[in-house]
Amino acid sequence: MSRVALKQGGGGRAMRALIENVFVRDFAGLPFDGVGIAAMDDGAAVKIGDEWLVITTDSHVIHPIVFPGGDIGRLSISGTVNDLAMMGATRVLALTCGVILEEGFPIDSLEAIQRSMLATCIEADAPVVTGDTKVMGRGELDGIVINTTGIGLTRTLVRDNGLSVGDRIIVTGSIGEHGLAVMAARHGIEIDGELVSDVAPMNAMIATIVADVTAMKDPTRGGVSSALHEMASKSGVGIVLDERAVPVLPAVRAAGELLGIDPLHVANEGKALIGVRAELAQSVLARLRAHPLGRRAAIIGTCVAERPGAIVLDTGFGKRLLAEPEGEPLPRIC
Repeated sequence: MSRVALKQGGGGRAMRALIENVFVRDFAGLPFDGVGIAAMDDGAAVKIGDEWLVITTDSHVIHPIVFPGGDIGRLSISGTVNDLAMMGATRVLALTCGVILEEGFPIDSLEAIQRSMLATCIEADAPVVTGDTKVMGRGELDGIVINTTGIGLTRTLVRDNGLSVGDRIIVTGSIGEHGLAVMAARHGIEIDGELVSDVAPMNAMIATIVADVTAMKDPTRGGVSSALHEMASKSGVGIVLDERAVPVLPAVRAAGELLGIDPLHVANEGKALIGVRAELAQSVLARLRAHPLGRRAAIIGTCVAERPGAIVLDTGFGKRLLAEPEGEPLPRIC
């Protein structure tokens, strides 16, 4: 392939291959004393005294920019806060914000996005401290692009490669809501029941369980399937996923069936996949369910020695391998 394709921004195999072949290949050779780009985790980490400084960055190109349950402003803050939290950095020191605007973008819309960002910063206790603004010509950009970078501190660094045989997999809530809510809004699809994005900062919830976590990842682009494949591959374990235990709202299931899209492959923006030791699983689950964002948390899988890197889906009627998506089936959802 001689040109970039949409699927290479979709969070599956194609995106990882692009990153590895273009960026990791050379940047990983530069001197760095810490967890760097070669790890392809949710961020980088540097040891400072007895704590870890975690750094992450993310760019947001969602269409439409306002969708049920949120907008590009709430998404930009939540996404970066959540990436920090996935590495244990639930205490956010600071965020940066870079905004690229298309000439003619309505000031009223920009101010509404800024208010949404501010509200999410307050919710996450995560201040924006510096930023940058650029304007491009009309037609050179689709409205607005936002980049946010975050830094945080943690005494407990969490990686996405720490799963061991016997660990349980917990999802912090029902899946597929963000991607399908955005797609329904984009195409004017009406679904029975409420279909609303789950976009939210998770750092306060994750802080209650981070000390007992073996591995963690948020299932954004590529959804639960892509995230679990990456965690299993890096950890050298297989995962048996109990399909009946995976929480899916009726509206999400209906939208998925209408569009022919499996919710396991759809992006989430307020959920985490967490690995925990078997003896701690019920305790972690109880703490998650005590938080408003974790009310639907569930134990959905077990790590096994067989088929390292593979996800075996137990449907209740039989077992089959869950395919990893090549890319997110819904482009521009984050």
